[in-house]
Amino acid sequence: MSGAVERRRPPTAQQFVLAELRRAITSGELRPGGAIRQETLAARLDVSRVPLREALKALEAEGLVVHHVHRGYFVAELSLADLEEIYRIRRILETEAVRTAAHRLPEGTLDALEETQREVERAADAGDVAAMAAANRRFHFTLVEASGMPRLVRLIATLWDATDAYRSLYYAEDAHREVAVHEHRAVLAALAEGDAEATVRWLDEHRDHAVAALREVLALE
Repeated sequence: MSGAVERRRPPTAQQFVLAELRRAITSGELRPGGAIRQETLAARLDVSRVPLREALKALEAEGLVVHHVHRGYFVAELSLADLEEIYRIRRILETEAVRTAAHRLPEGTLDALEETQREVERAADAGDVAAMAAANRRFHFTLVEASGMPRLVRLIATLWDATDAYRSLYYAEDAHREVAVHEHRAVLAALAEGDAEATVRWLDEHRDHAVAALREVLALE
């Protein structure tokens, strides 16, 4: 987690550690199944074990890390069946949110999506996996939040949280980043044309490509 301590810290030590752990998981620095060495991590981030333990408990509650008695904390691993189930549920929920968002499309939504997409593309060009994952999430949630259904958005966010550790595996490949950029652009074009069904179809394809790629990665591992 090099360079972590130079970034501006959130207001509390626990929030700082939580943000750093999320970044490490999202970027692939901490991979699924990898051990989280608390003493090393606390020293590197210059914090005590107390905020570190609290941050780990928060991530455990979200399903991002798991605790094994006598062994410690590890980044959560998902089976292929788990991943496929999560993406199937996402498809159901996101279709409802996106279809509703496309029909109501609050003022400024397209501009916000375009701005975020430029961040996605800059990160993709730079090969910055963590930045692309973060910008990608902002892109998708700008769209689903436009549905005006906050409870549905929270359910979708929970599913996204469960697979954060795997997003970096997908974006690690140049070809996958290029595909994601192309699909985002297609989503934007469909939205601009007012075509809700085309928007949904492009997002279905977007998820399907990610699942297919992760299926190959997990088979290799």
